[in-house]
Amino acid sequence: MVNIVDSGSKHAPQEMEQFLPGEGKVMYKIQPRKSDTEQALAGNDFDPFALRDNPHPTTDNETLTHLLKASLGTGILGMPFAFMCSGLIMGIFSTIFTAFICTHCSYVLVKCGHKLYYRTRRTKMTFAEIAEAAFQKGPKWCRGFAPVAKFSILFGLFLTYFGTCSVYTVIVASNFEQLISHWTGTPVSLRMLICIMLVPLILIAWVPNLKYLAPVSMVANVFMGLGLGITFYYLVQDLPPVQERESVVWSTLPQFFSITIFAMEAIGVVMPLENNMKTPQSFLGICGVLSQGMSGVTLIYMLLGFLGYLRYGSATGESITLNLPIEQWPAQTVKVLISLAVYCTFGLQFFVCLEIIWDGIKEKCKKRPTLVNYVLRTVLVTAAVVLAVAVPTIGPFMGLIGAFCFSILGLIFPVVIELIVHWETGFGKYNWILWKNAIITLCGIGALVFGTQAAIKDIVKAYSNNENVGE
Repeated sequence: MVNIVDSGSKHAPQEMEQFLPGEGKVMYKIQPRKSDTEQALAGNDFDPFALRDNPHPTTDNETLTHLLKASLGTGILGMPFAFMCSGLIMGIFSTIFTAFICTHCSYVLVKCGHKLYYRTRRTKMTFAEIAEAAFQKGPKWCRGFAPVAKFSILFGLFLTYFGTCSVYTVIVASNFEQLISHWTGTPVSLRMLICIMLVPLILIAWVPNLKYLAPVSMVANVFMGLGLGITFYYLVQDLPPVQERESVVWSTLPQFFSITIFAMEAIGVVMPLENNMKTPQSFLGICGVLSQGMSGVTLIYMLLGFLGYLRYGSATGESITLNLPIEQWPAQTVKVLISLAVYCTFGLQFFVCLEIIWDGIKEKCKKRPTLVNYVLRTVLVTAAVVLAVAVPTIGPFMGLIGAFCFSILGLIFPVVIELIVHWETGFGKYNWILWKNAIITLCGIGALVFGTQAAIKDIVKAYSNNENVGE
C-alpha cells in the first residue's frame, strides 16, 4: 500500500522511502502490507456479501435444515455397529473428536473462501474454485497446480455424489422390496422397483434451487426424525446394565472412525449452502449455522450409537434396522419412513452433481438455459438409475470411492488450502496452524487407509454372498 503524505520538514532519507527534489517535498512511504480483507474493508470498496446476487437466497433456518439433512443420512443407522467397534465410553469421546475434525475442516474451507472473496473480488465460489484461487494467489511454486487442484476436486465430488444418488436409489428400492415381499409373500424384482423410481426421482430433481428444496429437506428431516423416534422406542426396551458391554475396544477402533467419518462428512454441500445464503456471514461462528447443525448431529449420533450397542451388544447389525423385528408394524414403519427420507434427500445430493456439470456448460447454453438445465437434470437422473439397475450391488463399491474421496476432499484438501492461504501471512504463534493441520492430515491418511480396507472387505463379502446364493 502506498500513502502520499505532504512533508515540509527536514528528514534524513530512510530505507524504503523516496523523496522528490524541491522544497515542497512529497514523501512516498511504503506501509506494512495489510491483509486483503483489511484493505477491502478499510477502503470500503468491496463487500462480497452485500454484492452477492442470489435470485432465491435461503434463510439461516433453511440452510440449517439442508445441513441437518446432508449430515443425517443413512450412515447414522450404522452408529450402533460403530460403537460396538469402539466400546461405549470410547465411542462417546471418539464421536465428539470425529465431529470436531469434520466440522473444523468445513469451517476452514468456508473461512478460506471468505478471505479469497476479497483477494479475487468475487462474491461466491465453489469448493473447486476456492482451491484454484488459493493455488493461483499462493506462492509461486504452487501456482502451476491450480488447474490440477480444481479438476481433482470436481472429479472427486462428482464421482462421490453421483454414486451416492445411485446408492440412494438402491436403498429405497431395497427397503420397499423387503416390505412388499413380506406383505405379499411373493418375491419382487429389485431392478423393476428401481426402474419404477425413475419418474419420482426426476420430479424431485426438477426442483429448481435450494430455496424451493428447503421444504423437501424439512419433510425428509421429519421422516428421519419419526423413523429414529420409533427406533429409539425399540432401543430403550429391556436395556441391560452398562457393565455388560465393553467400555473401550482398541482392536477395531479404526473401523469406528471409518464408519463415523463417512457418515458425518458433508463437505460437498458446504459451499453450495453458503453460496445460496441470504446472510453468509451467519454460516460461521460459535453459534453459526455450521456449529448449530453439527452439534445437533453429533448428539443424535452419540445417542443412537450408545443405546443401539447397549441394547443389542455383540448381536448389533451393520444397520440398526436389521435388529428390528420385521414382523411388527412399527419396525415396518421405520423402513418406510427412512426410505421416504432418503428419497427426499436425493434432491440435495443431486444438486452437487448438477452444479458441477452446469457450471462447466452454462456459458455455452445462453439461448435456452432453462430448457438445457432441465434436460441435463433428466439425463443425470436417468444415468444414475441406469447405473443402479445395472449394478444393484453398487453400495460396497461406493464405500470404496467414498473412503478415497471423502478422506482426501473432506479432511486433507481443506487444510492444504488453509496452509496456502496463510503462506504469506504466517501460521500463527508457534506455527500452531501448521501443527494442527499436520494432525488432521494424519487423520485423513488414517481414514483413507482404514476406510479403503473396510470397503474392500465389504466388496469381497458382498460378492462371496452372491456366489453362495448362486450355488
